[in-house]
Amino acid sequence: MLRIEKVEITLGSFRLSADMTLEQGRKYAVIGPSGAGKSTLLGALGGFVPLTAGRLVWQGQDITQAAPGARPMTMLFQDNNLFPHLSVTQNVGLGINPDMRLSAEDRSRVTQALERVGLSAYADKRPGALSGGQQGRVALARVLVQARPLLLLDEPFAALGPALRNEMLDLVQDLVAETGAALIMVTHAPDDVRRIADEVIFVAGGVAEAPQPAAALMDNPPPELRDYLG
Repeated sequence: MLRIEKVEITLGSFRLSADMTLEQGRKYAVIGPSGAGKSTLLGALGGFVPLTAGRLVWQGQDITQAAPGARPMTMLFQDNNLFPHLSVTQNVGLGINPDMRLSAEDRSRVTQALERVGLSAYADKRPGALSGGQQGRVALARVLVQARPLLLLDEPFAALGPALRNEMLDLVQDLVAETGAALIMVTHAPDDVRRIADEVIFVAGGVAEAPQPAAALMDNPPPELRDYLG
């Protein structure tokens, strides 16, 4: 369980507050207007954006000051954050050890992760030789080898067409089901919410609201959310 306790984030004139609990094994969609602070919220959870006030508590342990790599989470960015000069295998291996000194067991984990995302035949390729969807699968394989209990997605499939995006969302859903990880996913697409989310965190007006059941919220949205959805 991740407890976000009376958190305040201040970046210049921008302010965002959040106070909520995120449960293990649940899938959360973070939605709201552009510029509302969705990515900022994920960045704060991952340790990339400092808190002005409040704290983050994971399983009873305060992780507010922990470095990103020491937190129980991994983050998948919009650009997949792949290194173009490294092979697919090396990019995935970075998730285990940044200096890429991998044991035989580590290399086996990388191989298994590539098999799981359907990229065994591309292990020696570089990202530039892959399609957008395949690059997304490499990033997911790297997430898989890290085996962290919280997975943060910042619209990594936004540039993909609807069919391919749905395929990637289904793969994410399968992976978190297998690992028991909690998923916190920023998206602008209501269809994504309906496809994958158990609960919704609505961000608007400087506040990240506590999670609400996705189906009920999307079927009967409050006025502010209705205005956003159109």
